[in-house]
Amino acid sequence: MRLADLLPLFGIDATFVSLQKDVRAGDAEVLGNCDMLQFGEELTDFSDTAALISRLDLVISVDTSIAHLTGALGKPVWVLLTRVPDWRWLLDRDDSPWYPTARLFRQSDARAWDGVIARVREALLELVAGVE
Repeated sequence: MRLADLLPLFGIDATFVSLQKDVRAGDAEVLGNCDMLQFGEELTDFSDTAALISRLDLVISVDTSIAHLTGALGKPVWVLLTRVPDWRWLLDRDDSPWYPTARLFRQSDARAWDGVIARVREALLELVAGVE
């Protein structure tokens, strides 16, 4: 997933924080044009990343070590999954038996992130507005 795929989220009244240590060239351009806090230089290991996650209200991530770290810490995490996800995420559910604080957003079509981002955007707008 490219960072540009997440652009529809950045217009929401929230503070966005990048947990990415190393940024790909194409994503660096997007980061330079959006208002996202970056701590890549300060994130030297998982304990640094865990400390930062502990200060966040929510982590939104594709299926990476960050998603698993956040879930293991018991912090809210929304995981964006491909149509055919890793076996750990099971199928046909939007929660995880391993991470009770996880909410899963799945692709309905292979390689199509727009529907996933639309659902995440709607859920994030509800969260920011205080709708449960």
